[in-house]
Amino acid sequence: MPEPAHDRPKPLMESTIGALLAPGKGILATDESLPTISKRFAALNIPCTEANRLAYREMLFSTSGIGDFISGVILFDETLHQRMSDGTPMPEALARRGIITGIKVDTGTVPLANAPHEVITQGLDGLRERLIIYRGCGARFTKWRAVLSIGETLPSHACVAAQANALALFAALSQEAGLVPLVEPEVLMDGSHTIERSEAVATAVLRRVFASLAEQGVMLEHLLLKVGMILPGSRHPEQASVAQVAEATLRCLRCAVPAAVPGIVFLSGGQGDKIATQRLNAICHPGNAPWRLSFSFGRALQAPALALWNESGAHDPEAQAALLHRVQCNSNAIKGVYSPELEKFQIGTSQHARNPDHDR
Repeated sequence: MPEPAHDRPKPLMESTIGALLAPGKGILATDESLPTISKRFAALNIPCTEANRLAYREMLFSTSGIGDFISGVILFDETLHQRMSDGTPMPEALARRGIITGIKVDTGTVPLANAPHEVITQGLDGLRERLIIYRGCGARFTKWRAVLSIGETLPSHACVAAQANALALFAALSQEAGLVPLVEPEVLMDGSHTIERSEAVATAVLRRVFASLAEQGVMLEHLLLKVGMILPGSRHPEQASVAQVAEATLRCLRCAVPAAVPGIVFLSGGQGDKIATQRLNAICHPGNAPWRLSFSFGRALQAPALALWNESGAHDPEAQAALLHRVQCNSNAIKGVYSPELEKFQIGTSQHARNPDHDR
């Protein structure tokens, strides 16, 4: 039997939470599974070899100045065990830049039994043992993604309950190992539903997740929540304004997320890079949320850099400049001071629109 939550070691988790939520910093999600990164490489005619995957991620992580805006990076299992070209283990290379290593610990989705069109995330088998290995490799936080779809009768109560219970078990095991869990119940933006339907579903899902976390004895003050913004379905004929997205997102979170949670980080969920930044800024601008708000973007940070990189080397200056530009824009967004003027960026230069606040 695992020891009670209140008896688990806390100092490491507390310091990890504090570092991940450092003002003006967010999390870079580079935990794409092999099928996902294969699709992204294929779209640019890049062979998805292990050498290319390593070179691409080394390009991201070796970007000069990235530690000014990124507090943590989520890795895939393969990347955690790789070394930079100079032989430095990946977590050590990140630590030298002041970046904390996280690790995706779920193993993907499979169809949910007796529930057509719904899935369940797997990976609990052997997780306790894997967490010990991951911590020994240098990981300090973990991530588990539960996927839920919206439809006329979806998500079902069974699917919400199953995903919430799995998230709670993952979080409890992570805290038992002294690792901060990043709890991610993602309600997909695919579909033709309204923003009101999206908000209602997301609120119900979050309430069920936090009920399961409480039942499992998870310490809310030692976890982070990763969620999507409240958006209408991608096929809905009327897309919401930036202000409407911010209002719906904050209303949902205030209704469903306890104030004991120290921080909420937003996923981009397939949004374009600039619109994701605009919406993030609108959510964070009021500045009166009970939690610290930040980002944990994947594609919305990486896409411009990947398009420029295209096998051009592990230290491509143009690709790295594009990445640094996007993380800086999102740093400004979580401070609520982003503006379209900051998008002035010229490819091929090492210098781009600087944030006056950062220069001070």
